[in-house]
Amino acid sequence: MSASDRRVREVFIELSDTLVDDFDVIEFLDRLAAHCSELLGVSACGILLADHHGALNLVAASTEQARLVELTQLQTLQGPCFEAFSTGRPVQHPDLRNAHGRWPRFTAAAVSGGYLSVQALPMRLRDTVLGAVNLFSRTTGELDADTITLGQALADAATIGIVHQRALARQEIVTEQLQNALNSRILIEQAKGFLSHSLDIDVDDAFALMRSYARANNRRLTEVADDIVQTRLTLTPAPAPE
Repeated sequence: MSASDRRVREVFIELSDTLVDDFDVIEFLDRLAAHCSELLGVSACGILLADHHGALNLVAASTEQARLVELTQLQTLQGPCFEAFSTGRPVQHPDLRNAHGRWPRFTAAAVSGGYLSVQALPMRLRDTVLGAVNLFSRTTGELDADTITLGQALADAATIGIVHQRALARQEIVTEQLQNALNSRILIEQAKGFLSHSLDIDVDDAFALMRSYARANNRRLTEVADDIVQTRLTLTPAPAPE
């Protein structure tokens, strides 16, 4: 078994580990976004998840630029994730410079952010679609069939994990958990902005610093974010290599 095959296997094992007491959907989908970028060779990944009203919300993005593009998609209610979510089928555009007639504002935001192609994959289980995964590339061209198959498998595995976890709770609890997850995302974004401003670093580096601290101290990312916002915790950037 090659190193890449072993890594794929490790990721699928990790995505299946959702039936635990301290399951956190935000951290789970943050890891999924990072894994998609790593394993699929794309530049960035964003994940939209539907709330109990069926409205899509941004719950994870592997980079700050991808997050901003996804927010434009939500504001305009147009883009590949909306199509993948509504149809339950993958949506791909190999050259966003030619997509202005399809998704005008999303396309403008994506191209302005340096992304030239996109692939959206539905998060589905049979006839149920929970959301969509957006894969951004800084080059034009379609993803090959093997990459799309692996990407869809990752999205499906994550969907199965979320569905199984939800099955353990009543609908009222599930709704509360999703709302808490969205509140956690807001808190994390606030902490990222606070660190970016106070340490004079970019937002992606601020998030990496928070995540590293949380992992090193075995703490939840949302707890660390709250401590930062409430000024109970001060982080310092890692020294630059000599």
